[in-house]
Amino acid sequence: MTRSEVQGYVGRLTRLIAAMAALLFAAPPMLQAQERRAPASQEEVRLSFAPVVKRAAPAVVNVYVRKKVRQQVSPFFNDPFFREFFGRGFSGPRERLQNSLGSGVFVSADGVIVTNYHVIKGGEEGEIKVALSDNREFGAKVILKDEQTDIAVMRVDAPGVSFPFLEFDDSESLQVGDIVLAIGNPFGVGQTVTSGIVSALARTRVGVSDYQFFIQTDAAINPGNSGGALVDMNGRLVGVNSAIYSRTGASHGIGFAIPSNMVAQVVDSALKGTRVQRPWLGAKLQAVTSDIAESLGLQRRIGALVTQVSPAGPAAKAGLRAGDVIVAVDGKEVDDPRAFHYRFGTKGIGGAAPVDIVRDGKLARAEVALVSAPEIPPRNETVLEGPSPFAGARIANLSPALAEELGMDDDASGVVVVEVVSDSRAASVGFLRKGDIIAALNGAAIKSVDQAVKATAKAAPRWGLGVIRGGRPVNVVIGG
Repeated sequence: MTRSEVQGYVGRLTRLIAAMAALLFAAPPMLQAQERRAPASQEEVRLSFAPVVKRAAPAVVNVYVRKKVRQQVSPFFNDPFFREFFGRGFSGPRERLQNSLGSGVFVSADGVIVTNYHVIKGGEEGEIKVALSDNREFGAKVILKDEQTDIAVMRVDAPGVSFPFLEFDDSESLQVGDIVLAIGNPFGVGQTVTSGIVSALARTRVGVSDYQFFIQTDAAINPGNSGGALVDMNGRLVGVNSAIYSRTGASHGIGFAIPSNMVAQVVDSALKGTRVQRPWLGAKLQAVTSDIAESLGLQRRIGALVTQVSPAGPAAKAGLRAGDVIVAVDGKEVDDPRAFHYRFGTKGIGGAAPVDIVRDGKLARAEVALVSAPEIPPRNETVLEGPSPFAGARIANLSPALAEELGMDDDASGVVVVEVVSDSRAASVGFLRKGDIIAALNGAAIKSVDQAVKATAKAAPRWGLGVIRGGRPVNVVIGG
C-alpha cells in the first residue's frame, strides 16, 4: 500500500470515528433525560411494584411454631418381649421440641390471620408467635383449622392495636398472564417479595388438599413462603401460597396458591364461630375419561360423571341421576370432580345453584339446593379411655356431614377414628389411623360410639380389632 493510499485510509477512518463519536456523545443527554425524568402521571408510577409492596407487605407476617414431636427409638420397642428385655425406660417414643417456620396474612385490623394448616399443624396446643415486618412480635391462637382446604385461621389478642391487613379480591377475576406478587419468609431469611404472572388457573391435580383448585404462578415460592400472600396489582389478596412443584425443595417456577374465594369462606366461618359448612351434593362423582366421553357422545373430556346418587340428597331432589355429566356450576365450566367440588363448595349455604348437565347427549339444567350435609346421627365425639390399647383414640359416629369432612363416601356408617391423640396409648401402639372405621372389637360388632366405649371399659388379655380402612377390612390382634 502506497503512502497516499495509507493516508486516504486513515483519513476515512478518522472521519468515521468522528461521526460515530458525535452520534454517541449527542445521544446520551436525550436518552438520559428520557430514562431519569420524574414520573409525569400515576400510570407511570405503577411501572414499579414499590407502591403495591408498600401497601401489602406490612400485612404479611412470619409464623413461628414450637411443637412437641414424638420420635420412636425403634419399632421393636412396640413388642412386649423387647420392652421387658430392655427395660421399661426404653419402651416408648421420645419427645423433642421442633420449631417450624411459615408465613401468614392479616385479613382484619383486629388481628385475624390466615395461614396454611400444615404450617401450624401440631402446634395448636403449643406456642405460636407471629412477627411483623416492623419487628413487633405477638402470640397467636388458632380459632379454626380446616384440613380439607389446608387453611388455618388465627387471632392475635392485642386490645387497642390496629394491624395492617389485606382485603380479599375476587380470585375469579384473575386471568392467565396477570402480574402477581408473592410475599413471605422463604428459608427464614426475612420478608421477601417475588414477582411473576398467573401461569394457570384451576389446577386440580396438585395433591395437597381435598379441595384442589389452585392458582399456579411462576413467582418464586420457597420453603417458608407457605401461608404467605399472593397479591394482585391492586394490593389485594387473591391467594394464599401453599405448595411448590420441586425436586430439590427450591423454587422451579411452579408454585400454587389457594384462591382467595375459598380462603374467605373459611375466614367467614371462623369469625362466626362455626365449623366450615359447605353445600352437600349427595352424589358420587368420577372423572370423565376419553372412553367415557366417546361413549356419552361428548366431543372432549370434560365434567364430572355422576355414578351414584343418595336418595335423600340434594342431587336426587334436583333430578340428577347416575350417568349424568356435570359440566358447569352457575355458568362456570368444570373439568373434573375436583373442579366441581370447588365451584359448588364456594357457593355457600342457602338458595340453589344452577348445575348444567349432559344427559343422553343433550344439555339440561338442574337447580341444586345449597344445604349442608345432615349431622344424623350426632357425632358424639369421644376419646376412648380405660385399659384398652386404643385409649387416646378420638372416635365419632359417622354421618353424611362427618363423612364429607373426612373425604369419605356419603353412605359410610359406623364409628370412625377422627384423631389419635399424641402421647396416648393408641399412639404408642401405632395401629389406628384417622379415617379407620371400627367394625368389631373382640368379635362384637360396633355400631355406635357408646358401644365402643362400653367394649373398651374392661381389661382383656388380648384385643381382636376389625377396621375398614380405605374400603377394605383389616383385622389385627393386640396384646392387653
